[in-house]
Amino acid sequence: MEVRKILVLRLSAVGDVIRTLPAIKALKERCPSSQITWVVEEPSKDFLESQPEVGDVVLFPRKRWTQGIRSPRAWWRTAKEMSQWVKELRRRQFDVVLDFHGILKSGVLSFLSGAPRRIGFDWRSSKEGSSLFSNVKVALPKEGTTRYQRGFYLLKGVGFDVPYTNGSLSIPHRDREYVDSFLKQLPAPPSRPLIAIHPGTSLNYPSKRWMPDRYVQLADRLTREIQGTVVFTWGPGELPLVEEIRKAMMAPSILAPPTQSLTQLGEVFKRCNLYIGGDTGPT
Repeated sequence: MEVRKILVLRLSAVGDVIRTLPAIKALKERCPSSQITWVVEEPSKDFLESQPEVGDVVLFPRKRWTQGIRSPRAWWRTAKEMSQWVKELRRRQFDVVLDFHGILKSGVLSFLSGAPRRIGFDWRSSKEGSSLFSNVKVALPKEGTTRYQRGFYLLKGVGFDVPYTNGSLSIPHRDREYVDSFLKQLPAPPSRPLIAIHPGTSLNYPSKRWMPDRYVQLADRLTREIQGTVVFTWGPGELPLVEEIRKAMMAPSILAPPTQSLTQLGEVFKRCNLYIGGDTGPT
């Protein structure tokens, strides 16, 4: 079955957007002439724009709209902007929408898109009543499924029973060159295995962050017992945490370069033999 205009809804979080991507790559392989548009919130926008399977990325500015609607001075302007945004989305005349997110706001967006086929998870596999807005409902198996597997199950709603694969991240050439440049400027080639440790997590969920002293013990032990080199990666606001850990270590370590995108960070990970991190998007 060939569909030409496909709308993908997986608005956030960064890790879940990444875990949806293998299903989109498989979909594009089955429908090479299709145009895939992805609606997403700001943290994942730049990353998705670098992926060749995604033809267009539409920003869903949730935070800005939320602030605008709550402001007595800005609510009317925000409401007009939201209305115009929906009109622009409908003008694209999508053939099908795939709601990978399965929550109320993605369900409403699915309905407002005007697509004749709105594929989502059934009420057991979705939240907040989002299944009310889909007209093709996909049931997940009763046994547990990963985020990766959920995406492939949803493709069955388009008629594709695609084998589950992890897929791979497309890294732009400029990001590979950036990491090459960083490694070349090191005083000496790092000893292998090369171990990436990413201690940071979202500040909204401090319970997901492992204790710094445990990272110190782990990094020292890995360096001592397997004679590897630890590379600490970091994101916005996470550098003080990483520096705290490095200063407390007995063994030397490498501080990864600042990364401007998830694909740059992903290229650092690709150069490593092992990755260690918490419950966060990079993981």
